[in-house]
Amino acid sequence: MISVVAEQYEIHPQTLRLYEREGLLKPSRSEGNTRLYTDSDLERLEVILHLTRDLGVNLAGVEIILNMRERMGEMQAQIQEFIASLNRELAARTGRPPEVEGRNCLIPVVSAKIFHR
Repeated sequence: MISVVAEQYEIHPQTLRLYEREGLLKPSRSEGNTRLYTDSDLERLEVILHLTRDLGVNLAGVEIILNMRERMGEMQAQIQEFIASLNRELAARTGRPPEVEGRNCLIPVVSAKIFHR
């Protein structure tokens, strides 16, 4: 509910209503028209608050950043599906099953490691 979320994140309920009017948040509604915030709504709110509070981004900038994040996520999913498709095609042409961990694939997937000095 809006009052609980507002208290939890130390913001005014009007701020949450503003975010909803601006299309930044889209909480679902109960039959009584009460706003219901999901975990993904709260994660999105945390991003919005980080951008506005910590980085000083205005709401127009927040909207652009959130849209770009969504598009990047969609593109990442498309790339992963494309890679999987290429690896399946390679496996079909060579007669070998694709490796589970990505070894010997047309495009190997390498896990990123961070090294600290």
